[in-house]
Amino acid sequence: MDPATIIGLVVAFGALFAMIKLEGAHVEAILLPAPMVLVFGATIAVGIAGGTLKDFIIAVKALPRAFIGKPTPPQQVIDSVVGFAEKARSEGLLALEQEATNVKDPFLRNALQNVADGTDSEELRTLLEDEIHTKQQSDRTASKFFMSMGGYAPTIGIIGTVVSLTHVLENLSSPDTLGPMIATAFVATLWGLLSANFLWLPIGTRLKRLSDLEADRMNLLMEGILAVQAGSQPRLLSERLLAMVPDHARSKSKAKDKAKSGKADQPPAAKAA
Repeated sequence: MDPATIIGLVVAFGALFAMIKLEGAHVEAILLPAPMVLVFGATIAVGIAGGTLKDFIIAVKALPRAFIGKPTPPQQVIDSVVGFAEKARSEGLLALEQEATNVKDPFLRNALQNVADGTDSEELRTLLEDEIHTKQQSDRTASKFFMSMGGYAPTIGIIGTVVSLTHVLENLSSPDTLGPMIATAFVATLWGLLSANFLWLPIGTRLKRLSDLEADRMNLLMEGILAVQAGSQPRLLSERLLAMVPDHARSKSKAKDKAKSGKADQPPAAKAA
């Protein structure tokens, strides 16, 4: 689990409540049911109206992933592919069929099964690329749904404020109540901006980032499995796949490797010291 989204939202709402307290106001002043029902209810409704019902279902199913989704480290992917390469060199490509039965990832399992079945490399590349493209399209649907809600929410908040101000103008004969009523009217705008920038846009951005990382993982697997099929030497395959990983994503593993190599290169006297 990657807690980035949870940490970010907790800090964001914490900063909001801290500001309210420092201003000497009360949290209850913004926790008004009427504007919250309008902003959240109408935002979700127009989000559904802007797409299809299936898009909404996909977005709801993807929502937990925004909070608990965790990308697979590239080094873990490389190690597993190198292990397949070593097995293929020692026992042949048919041995990958047994490995496929022990793999939970459907993308990797399908790739290994096709290699064991002797599928042509070009056909296999096309098949895997199509799977990656389809996965990205599905992920993009969920991300786009929340991003669109982030666009609708501020405007819906303004609508709520206009409706409330209309009610204020109906009560100009009671000047003592105008101040609280106007303050209440702007709570709808507050929740529109708040929900867009504290919830919908971060969730949409997070899902898009996880989708990009998943696509990178699948591309890494695709290139690795195709290299295994071509009979690539495991050590060279490891170096090739590592070259496909950005520096920030492999710095940790590289640091460990340097530390290990540094210890191995020390003369006996230095180690004893």
